[in-house]
Amino acid sequence: MSSHTPHYMIVGGGITGLSAAFYLKKRLEAEGVPFRISVVEKSPAFGGKIHTIEKEGFVIEKGPDSFLARKRPIIDLAYDLGLEQELTGTNPKAKKTYIVRQGKLHRMPPGLVLGIPTQMTPFMKTGLISPLGKIRAALDLVLPKREITNDESLGHFLERRLGKEVLERIVEPLLAGIYAGDTFNLSLKSTFPQFRMMEQKHRSLILGMMASRKNVPEETAHLPAAIRSSVFVTFKKGLKTLVSGLVSALDSADLRTGLGVASVRQRGQQAEVTFEDGSSEIVDGVILTSPTYQAAQMLADFPAASELKKIDYISVANVIMAFDRKDIPFELDASGFLVPRNEGSTITACTLTSAKWLHTAPEGKVLLRCYIGRSGEQEWPAWSDEQLISKARHDLRSLLGLTAEPLFTEVTRLNHSMPQYPVGHLEQIARFREELSAAMPQVLVTGAGFHGVGLPDCIRQGKEVAWQLADRIVDQSTKESAVTTASV
Repeated sequence: MSSHTPHYMIVGGGITGLSAAFYLKKRLEAEGVPFRISVVEKSPAFGGKIHTIEKEGFVIEKGPDSFLARKRPIIDLAYDLGLEQELTGTNPKAKKTYIVRQGKLHRMPPGLVLGIPTQMTPFMKTGLISPLGKIRAALDLVLPKREITNDESLGHFLERRLGKEVLERIVEPLLAGIYAGDTFNLSLKSTFPQFRMMEQKHRSLILGMMASRKNVPEETAHLPAAIRSSVFVTFKKGLKTLVSGLVSALDSADLRTGLGVASVRQRGQQAEVTFEDGSSEIVDGVILTSPTYQAAQMLADFPAASELKKIDYISVANVIMAFDRKDIPFELDASGFLVPRNEGSTITACTLTSAKWLHTAPEGKVLLRCYIGRSGEQEWPAWSDEQLISKARHDLRSLLGLTAEPLFTEVTRLNHSMPQYPVGHLEQIARFREELSAAMPQVLVTGAGFHGVGLPDCIRQGKEVAWQLADRIVDQSTKESAVTTASV
């Protein structure tokens, strides 16, 4: 009888990889199957884009800062890790959001959900949209649904339903914070499939969104009562809480940082993982969670991996600034503001972080975060940090009248970090995975470049691929046990 303990390797120690490792371990332990798990990460630390720091009493997120409360996978993971009491919601006194129009801040009308009106009276009163633009948007209530159900771009869909003004002045700036992309190059099915379903079921996007709002209490029923009314949620000490919880839960796994993977090749019924330092290991299964352009390089011997190179990535940055409250010349009763493309600003948005999240700044201090970079605006990587700060401060002076010198600044560059799902993306990925499964069944690939960029989406994908691998492992173990029993 073989004494070999099956060894499974997760490549990439971001939130997808850590979640995959956690759920694979959990499932195999429950099944009583012997296993070893390794997680290898090229950078010096786990967590991927999640990067929380504490500085002079501030809690600062240099990467993502929160997640949608209604998305179950991340809340479920928090409960699985015993971290549910660490969850916190947004400041209920800072619910306003603004959008820049002709250099001035206009309050986003109440009732907008992802830029879609669910209350028509506030929408009809807003100065963001012209009278003709409002009439065009209202046509969504009477326009027929599109009978053809093949994929289309997000931009074409929204323009078709709501008109050009609503798309450019409200919806696109909102969605830019999620994908940083050109809506006319993004797949509807891959980004907001619920929009298509609403059109098909209710004929109207507005009516569909109104109907979905009635289900909000059900969608957030899983949350602790104290934060059930919050749209966005994070952790009291930052998102590093989740990373630390996962790393702690994987204490029996082999966790390695500072180790990059050069290639993954098939070796009989196993896979060979070759590292950038020249060493290699034979493993029984691999889960790749790296960005698709890196996964394509690792799978260079597999011709269909070239499909992954078709997925573009956008680079983004953020500039975080701390101030004394006395130097802030405006009310802190909003979560922040968004800047449409045609406004000519460098920043694409600004979060009034310490107003939105009360735990992020000491008493009497203020924390702001400016976002830079989106599709079509990719010249900024050549700028120095000083230039990024200067341009962000110029926009804050122009839009908010903020002239004070920051107490300190933090600049984060997230190069090639935002995957852009082209029209037909889901079909493209399905073909790739089918061919990979046939050629290299020991290797599974997932991550933000496939089916969702948000933290909950990455966790969901990590869990799904862990379950997929676990199903194979358990099935194989059952077959081997049956053969052993039969031979006895």
